[in-house]
Amino acid sequence: MSMLSTEIPALTFGDVPLRIEDVVAIAKRHCRGVLSPAPEFRTRITRGADFLDRLLREDGVVYGVTTGYGDSCTVEIPADLLTELPHHLFTYHGCGLGRFLDAEETRAVLAARLASLSVGMSGVSFALLQGLEALLAHDILPLIPAEGSVGASGDLTPLSYVAAVLCGKREVIHQGVKKSAATALAEIGRAPLQLRPKEGLAIMNGTAVMTALACLAFDRADYLCRLSTRLTALNVVAIAGNPHHFDATLFAAKPHPGQTRVAARLRTDLAGCAAGDKRLQDRYSLRCAPHVIGVLEDALPFFRQLIETELNSANDNPLVDPDGEQILHGGHFYGGHIALAMDTLKNAVANLADLLDRQLALLVDARFNNGLPSNLSGAVGPRAAINHGLKALQISVSAWTAEALKQTMPASVFSRSTECHNQDKVSMGTIAARDCLRVIELAEQVAAAMLIAARQGVALRQQIAPQTTLALAPSAMLEDLAVQLPLLAEDRALDGELRQLMEAIRAQRWSLYVD
Repeated sequence: MSMLSTEIPALTFGDVPLRIEDVVAIAKRHCRGVLSPAPEFRTRITRGADFLDRLLREDGVVYGVTTGYGDSCTVEIPADLLTELPHHLFTYHGCGLGRFLDAEETRAVLAARLASLSVGMSGVSFALLQGLEALLAHDILPLIPAEGSVGASGDLTPLSYVAAVLCGKREVIHQGVKKSAATALAEIGRAPLQLRPKEGLAIMNGTAVMTALACLAFDRADYLCRLSTRLTALNVVAIAGNPHHFDATLFAAKPHPGQTRVAARLRTDLAGCAAGDKRLQDRYSLRCAPHVIGVLEDALPFFRQLIETELNSANDNPLVDPDGEQILHGGHFYGGHIALAMDTLKNAVANLADLLDRQLALLVDARFNNGLPSNLSGAVGPRAAINHGLKALQISVSAWTAEALKQTMPASVFSRSTECHNQDKVSMGTIAARDCLRVIELAEQVAAAMLIAARQGVALRQQIAPQTTLALAPSAMLEDLAVQLPLLAEDRALDGELRQLMEAIRAQRWSLYVD
């Protein structure tokens, strides 16, 4: 893809803190990232690099600049080899494996690293920031292996692929084609960087990969939270359930804010729906839906705080203070906050998948669905005997849910001592973020299946009880689904429709609730 059009809104690095939505917008190419034109921003960046240069001229000792890395910090680097040291750092970290991050994930990584370096405490040159800006502007995407980071000293191995690409090494995807980084840089008229002292560490010794993935995970989980609420409302209608379970006075008695919002959304969707006459109390997967979905809804603001604080932090080591002119050796590369957010988020999301799985089990079972056909089959007459409706879909949903639940073991408790016991306590934040994205993907698959079930279930209920009504928003969503999903009377393969629904969920096709 060519350089982003200037007609696309610009998001400025170096002016104000970024929000999760900013990183997502850059990842999806809905906006372009540009460096702040403010003279004071450039001055601050330059002062840090100039101070570091002066310190080196005065024989200062700086970890990773005049010494080796990690356990090799006691090794003094000869002055004539200092310029080679950062290039060796990204070279020997070229050992990542696993899948490559996709385009959205890679753009998010570039944005997260640029945000951190723009804080102005990493001792890098303005040219380095311009190099990252150019990768985003021209959509030159380093091929970054997903596996190989323990989350402290940051995302060293995956971020080495960013550092290498800036220097014209390794491979990228550019204009939809895999090519060498040197070729891609030449095509946009940029020379490879010669990294200055500390710049290898500044790029690699931070939490950009886990933070980028966390931003994307948060955005998808937030949408899943809303979609699960809408699906619950549709399933209450389909099963002729009791909408009074979401009464405002009831929820005022246990006023968790997120849980209360979920109940209010359900009341809005179910406005005008009469209670079924089969049961005084629906089973828990319907009656307690606000309590399950509300856990995630209540946790999201906490996750936002953790992720956005990390996103806007200087998180490499050592830090270069251009104001106090001091070198600060610490451990801000440790990704514990992201690890906690991702381990907890995947647990809450897996519970959404489990909730919807239980709702589907009720819908397809003629013993519990209040008069709907077995397996929600729309077949009638003699052909009903050979049609099986959503029988297999319910099996697949059970499989996806089980796998999501299996993935909820926290990664953060599996710290390993690495690198000659220098990195003897690590966060596993990147593994936690990757696990979280997998759980979200599985939950999205469950939601896609539930869109089919809800469309089928409500249509069948309206055949039985034509007076069944829906509020405007869920009704409009069902009408949209009906265009894509013909009523299932004769058995058909559903995989193509499921994939289309997955794309719709990822694109957040339906606007869900304006509180």
